[in-house]
Amino acid sequence: MEINFWKMNGAGNDFVVIDNRDRKYALSGGEIARLCDRHRGVGADGLLAVEPAEQGADYRMRYYNADGGEAEMCGNGARCFGRFANFLNGFSLEKVSFETPAGVIGASFQGDNVQIRMSEPFGLEQDLTLHAADEHLEVHFINTGVPHAVVFVGDIAEVPVKEWGAALRYHEHFAPKGTNANFVHRLGASHIAIRTYERGVEDETLACGTGTVACAILHHLRTGHPAPILVEVRSGDTLEINFTKEGDTFKNVTLTGPAEIVFQGKLEL
Repeated sequence: MEINFWKMNGAGNDFVVIDNRDRKYALSGGEIARLCDRHRGVGADGLLAVEPAEQGADYRMRYYNADGGEAEMCGNGARCFGRFANFLNGFSLEKVSFETPAGVIGASFQGDNVQIRMSEPFGLEQDLTLHAADEHLEVHFINTGVPHAVVFVGDIAEVPVKEWGAALRYHEHFAPKGTNANFVHRLGASHIAIRTYERGVEDETLACGTGTVACAILHHLRTGHPAPILVEVRSGDTLEINFTKEGDTFKNVTLTGPAEIVFQGKLEL
């Protein structure tokens, strides 16, 4: 089978993207993992598929991690999905909506940047002390479409992200589905840097959109500093997180940053 694909990235978080509006492709988890393999395939942190909407949005976004497992949501992937949907429409759109298992996501276009409106975060847990990787870590948790554990650190460059990240990802507290793990360093009042270990990739990635949102919200809760919060990711890009807080809930959550098409290709599976 010949696969037509596009390669995209959002702040260094990279994706294989396929146009499946006609449902031509029915890829298995193994085939998706092969496409994402950096040695035997295209190479990517995950795969995005554009499909017809089922409940009134413009499209349906399917997102698969590099291991071939489907995930509820991906923030950087959603920005790339929005940009790709605009590409399919000759870049004529001002905004687009798409269904995900985490809810309907809206995207709007601001020059080279794409802004997505996220679903409301939930499941907040603060000040957990967890034993992981032979350390007692102070961990916070929130679900921003997918689950995220967050640890605030003094020196982000020295954090053993793969070791601590894997230990938190598989920690019994987050069983059975596990969690992504983020490590955060404060750069200023409303300015942080993060590194992320992604579930399904099972390694550190250059960026994680839902992770930036989780870290920004928890930074706000810890310090009181207001949105917008700027988040530097491992690629060197800076993403902007906005939100309003109403009681104990966060509403109007947006993530703004770059999303670009890198190249188009064909691959035999």
